[in-house]
Amino acid sequence: MRCAHSSRVIVLLTLGCTSPPASLSGASPVLTHGVAVGSVAATNAVAWGRCDRATTVTVRWQADGGGDRETAQVTATSEHDFIGKIALDGLRSATAYSYWIWCGDNESAARAGHFSTAPEPEQVAPVRFVFGGDLGGQNVCRDRQQGYPIFHTVRAAEPDFFVALGDLIYADDPCKAVGRFGNEQIAGPPTPATNRAVFRDYWKYNRTDRAFQQMLASTSMYSVWDDHEIKNDAGPKQDTPVFEPGSHLLQPALHAFLEYQPMLPPAGAPERLYGSFRWGRHLEIFILDLRQYRDANIAPDSAAKPKTMLGDDQRRWLLDALRRSDATWKVIVSSVPLSVPTGTLLIGHDGWTGSGVGDGFEHERDAILRTMQKSTPRNFVWITTDVHFGAVFRYRPFAGDEQFAFHEMISGPLNAGVFPKEEYDRQLGAERLILYGPTQPIADFEEALRWFNFGLIEINEKGALTAKLINGRAEAVYAITVDPP
Repeated sequence: MRCAHSSRVIVLLTLGCTSPPASLSGASPVLTHGVAVGSVAATNAVAWGRCDRATTVTVRWQADGGGDRETAQVTATSEHDFIGKIALDGLRSATAYSYWIWCGDNESAARAGHFSTAPEPEQVAPVRFVFGGDLGGQNVCRDRQQGYPIFHTVRAAEPDFFVALGDLIYADDPCKAVGRFGNEQIAGPPTPATNRAVFRDYWKYNRTDRAFQQMLASTSMYSVWDDHEIKNDAGPKQDTPVFEPGSHLLQPALHAFLEYQPMLPPAGAPERLYGSFRWGRHLEIFILDLRQYRDANIAPDSAAKPKTMLGDDQRRWLLDALRRSDATWKVIVSSVPLSVPTGTLLIGHDGWTGSGVGDGFEHERDAILRTMQKSTPRNFVWITTDVHFGAVFRYRPFAGDEQFAFHEMISGPLNAGVFPKEEYDRQLGAERLILYGPTQPIADFEEALRWFNFGLIEINEKGALTAKLINGRAEAVYAITVDPP
């Protein structure tokens, strides 16, 4: 349904348009969880804001170099937790924008933000972006004094955009008043999420963090989920909470995820999370949804009956999109790693590798790699998370084709438990360039900042790619530069 409050076309998250109440206890309506912009392309983007009641949400935006100010509104209702999303259309490519969002008539309480639109696909332009996952898990949550301090470091990197790789909440893992490292924390929802309302509460908990809000207001974001937005190692065949047999978590978790992201799924596919976006001549990013369509983790994987993590439609889309792309660099967003095993023997492997047991998703993974090998150009980087330590791998998966090599960057946690693992699958001609994690137990939260981390990728005008792993103390602990062949 569309509700027009200006001459612009407004895409509404809510399913109906209602007149907002004039007041609530005499106070003016306000934004509750900061502002965000996402799904940025060359000429459009999506703005996001949440109010404390049913009311109008207004966004005003203007190119930093001058030009007309545009204004648009939507009505936010309780059906979608008072969240409003507005499509910003008719933007100029490769342009910095400022925007302001407010609730009701309370323009004096507007929150400001900034973002830049993408260059056109044929435009040669440098790009710098950051990526990370794993936030608020294993009772490593919002420190009472510092909150999530790593987002100050992310913001200081001045990225063109932020890619949220998944596990941006831990809906199955409550945050307590005293953290894993003995520090005082801001407590979160007291029980694991079993319905949409509690999933929302987990999103509110993390999005209340001031440093997180400041980072989101300073750039744009693209996001996808992983398992802990639902429950550990989740999928459509593994989404039942142990204490509520017969119930299912995937759908309420998905609805809450969609509400709290600055994104609007394509028309006719309201639950689709996967897709790609282009950023000038040198970069195309392919975002995968590895949770909605997967087979059961415990199922066997064989050449005769390969398992799927992507599902038929997403796999066809990905293979076709990789073949068509002429970007200098193709970055694949996978929430789970290629060669570090995840999951357990009891419930099955959760990532791409079966680690020799035969229950991974290796046949589908290898089909993707064969398509990568045949692509032109064939310059690839995978960015992944999920395992709670940093690592960089170089792969040469095909004997007889030593020229085909690509890298995987594993980042995380942004702020969660840290669990380095030596084990990895040596198939694919894997060479581990760094494992970043502690060898001794972490003593306190201040020491943990050393091991929290995120990734940063820069591509210059000539197409050279530099990738860095940056820790919570703003130290670049690893860097590699690769020139495109």
